[in-house]
Amino acid sequence: MAALAWLLIPLFAVVGAAIWGSWASRNKTIGDVAELAGYARFRDAMERSHAPASVSARPEHETAPAAAPTPAASSTSG
Repeated sequence: MAALAWLLIPLFAVVGAAIWGSWASRNKTIGDVAELAGYARFRDAMERSHAPASVSARPEHETAPAAAPTPAASSTSG
């Protein structure tokens, strides 16, 4: 009787593996379409939120380019 119990363990493992294999290989394309649409909406929302905010949030001194010293002003000839 004990030998029969030890033979049932691999049998249950095979049945469990078959159930898991059929579940893992199921058709999952329906969820992918919804996820991709959600990601596209997220990307659009992020682009819209960053465009106006990045221009208005900059301090005034960062928007104007810094004046570079001219070579004539920096060199002293004499």
